[in-house]
Amino acid sequence: MEMDVPSTTADARASDGTSLTYRRWQGKESTQRALLIHSLAMTGSFWDETVAALDNTWDVIAVDCRGHGGSGKPPGPYTVESMADDVACVMDTAGWQNALIAGASMGGCIALALAARHPARCQGLGLFDTTAWYGDGAEDAWEGRARKALDEGLSALVGFQKTRWFSDAFREARPDVVEQTIDVFLANDVAAYAETCRMLGRSDQRPGLAGFAMPVEIVVGEEDYATTPAMAQAMHDVIADSNLTVHPGLRHFTPLEAPEIIAGHLAALAGRLD
Repeated sequence: MEMDVPSTTADARASDGTSLTYRRWQGKESTQRALLIHSLAMTGSFWDETVAALDNTWDVIAVDCRGHGGSGKPPGPYTVESMADDVACVMDTAGWQNALIAGASMGGCIALALAARHPARCQGLGLFDTTAWYGDGAEDAWEGRARKALDEGLSALVGFQKTRWFSDAFREARPDVVEQTIDVFLANDVAAYAETCRMLGRSDQRPGLAGFAMPVEIVVGEEDYATTPAMAQAMHDVIADSNLTVHPGLRHFTPLEAPEIIAGHLAALAGRLD
């Protein structure tokens, strides 16, 4: 049975006072908790179709990260570590000691930081379309994207983004999803977007990987050239209890392009818990 309950919306407060909006779906027979963290310039709605593909045994939270959606948009700089602490604040507000933690792209970086900083809170990790480090030259590359947004507006990045987000076949088959995603992207606060880009350019989560003791599912699209299969393999090589799956035909936004597949990986992760 698919999840058939509506979401409720609530707010938490970060340690610096920033408001953090999140949505929660509580299945009628919920026994497993999952907290989901969206990609750059998206919101918690990024996970709607994935949650819909889960069954009523799940209790799910999807956050709007700081700088995004309904959450506060304080001035920078932002750090992945502070966003991980934000997630811990959301969990405290919801009364959760721990949960499966899953993130896509930026959300995966935050999930990695949460697992390193608050390991007891992470029963397992789902890392979708994620890298622990964007590589040499990342700060300059992300600064370039930030400057383009500030100087020319987010609309100047749409063509670049949508070909990274979705495979050619999906863009042709589901223009409605593509347009909805573009609308979310264009609704971003430009200053917050720029600070988040800079955050990702500085982020390096590699030092924590070898210490992870929880089960980890690493998933990437074969055509993902934003966080490549090679980047996923690099994490898999270091994280002891990890599985790696490369899906043919998918690109960077696997939860939007193939939500049933991602829901299946969350269920598989739950099945690996002791």
